[in-house]
Amino acid sequence: MACNMRTDLLISQICPTSGHVSVKRRIGNASVVRAVVVDHNSLVKNIIGSTSSLIMKRPTLPNPQLVEETDNERKGCKGKFGRFGGKFVPETLISCLSNLEAEFNLVLHDAQFQAELATALRDYVGRETPLYFAERLTNHYKKNNNGEGPEIYLKREDLNHGGAHKINNAIAQAMIAKRLGRKSIVAATGAGQHGVATAAACAKLSLQCTIFMGTKDMEKQSSNLVLMKLLGAEVKSVDGNFKEATSEAFREWVGNLESSYYLTGTVVGPHPCPSMVREFQSVIGKETRRQAMDKWGGKPDVLVACVGSGSNALGLFHEFIKEKDVRLIGVEAGGFGLESDKHSATLAKGDVGVYHGTMSYLLQDEEGQIIRPHSVGVGLEYPAVGPELSFLKDTGRAEYYSVTDKEALNACQMLCRLEGIIPSLEASHALAFLNKLCPTLPTGTKVVVNCSGRGDKDAEMILNHKYYPMEKQFPASQNS
Repeated sequence: MACNMRTDLLISQICPTSGHVSVKRRIGNASVVRAVVVDHNSLVKNIIGSTSSLIMKRPTLPNPQLVEETDNERKGCKGKFGRFGGKFVPETLISCLSNLEAEFNLVLHDAQFQAELATALRDYVGRETPLYFAERLTNHYKKNNNGEGPEIYLKREDLNHGGAHKINNAIAQAMIAKRLGRKSIVAATGAGQHGVATAAACAKLSLQCTIFMGTKDMEKQSSNLVLMKLLGAEVKSVDGNFKEATSEAFREWVGNLESSYYLTGTVVGPHPCPSMVREFQSVIGKETRRQAMDKWGGKPDVLVACVGSGSNALGLFHEFIKEKDVRLIGVEAGGFGLESDKHSATLAKGDVGVYHGTMSYLLQDEEGQIIRPHSVGVGLEYPAVGPELSFLKDTGRAEYYSVTDKEALNACQMLCRLEGIIPSLEASHALAFLNKLCPTLPTGTKVVVNCSGRGDKDAEMILNHKYYPMEKQFPASQNS
């Protein structure tokens, strides 16, 4: 298999006899070898699941041609979003991924499948989810800005079955697995939200379910661990966190391609995985458009979502990408601060490389070793981001910022006390950015924040947080 990327960036070749892989960066008319992987098994280890990546240094200036990419490139035609995406996998996976891509393209235009999915989303998942006007939160920011400021709406994905947006994609992919004749599902989870969603979908469709979860995440998200087991999933522990769990889930799937299905919940991985997850999450943005038209007769002005690998952000953004008058704002996990080694701000601090089968921005050192991410929101602890979000960064279509652990915890506590809604710590990163955003916006601006999950799993951590005592900052009797 030869995988030819943009020739000014990267050339990757696999020798059909030896299995050697050479990865080169082209500089002008010269090519510089950056990595060599010895065989197909090593390729699975080093490209799909290890602590190293195939490194590409971030260019000092974005390529201006990227701004004029065609619509087909933006949509990820053949798995490419400009220079990002692709299939960096061993030859043994190419046929499986091609079959999956063909089935995905079929179900997009299969009336029966779409009708069954619509029924499942309505009757099982509980869609559509409300677009809720957060009046007290809106008034809080106006009060702090001389009565000026935007109107804040929450897209209530936390009200879905399972407590997060993850079920939108999980139920659809489980239906595809059933069509393909697969008997068992393999998945990885960090915060446990994708694990719960996958376990629920498998129970509904009578599929065996194996979830890989890092030991560190099991300690932090024990309530979701219990839910996965109640739903019938076998949960296997992996030393580490979501990064290591994802690698182990890949290996499990590769070892049993004929009967198992890898159900990814993130917009990363080899094509068609990012496009599939994006497509099944795009219901969020489609509903938001309809609901905005009903509520105020127009589009949102600003969309805000947290960004880990990017599924909830793309779910909200995708419907509006072509409309340049709608701002798209992604908020990454700044952890202890961007100058520390304890953050998950991949788009702010990462370089371009290949990891888990795709090219995107990664947190990596000069040797291509993956830097362990950190966030108080466990679901944001991933060292890469989806190729489409990487593309939106390079073109300038989306804006990306970061907030710290402390800011996210504060925002979570504030929403609890002002609106009676407990958001997940992941979603709280998006809410925290309102503190910086709202003073810059004129009165009447419509801001939609994706409340991507509920915070039951984080409640103990939020209550025990020492930096922002809730009773002092947001007493229950506080008026709007």
